[in-house]
Amino acid sequence: EDHFGGSQRATVLSAAAGSATSIATGNSNAGLSAWYLSMYLHKEAHGRLGFFGYDLQDQCGAANVFSYQSDEGLPVELRGP
Repeated sequence: EDHFGGSQRATVLSAAAGSATSIATGNSNAGLSAWYLSMYLHKEAHGRLGFFGYDLQDQCGAANVFSYQSDEGLPVELRGP
């Protein structure tokens, strides 16, 4: 705990929140969003920097949860024969 400055605890709690949300909703994207939201809430409340590259802000990545990858074809996969 002292080594990682709370980021290890935040990861465990966020994994639990994400798993519970995805099971409750049946939607994996909702679980991923809950994971990232929990990480952000922990960081804003009492997060500190860790070390060895395991910094809490590096684990927060909600910006690309619902992003569209333009290199994977059309949005609804309408492709010709």
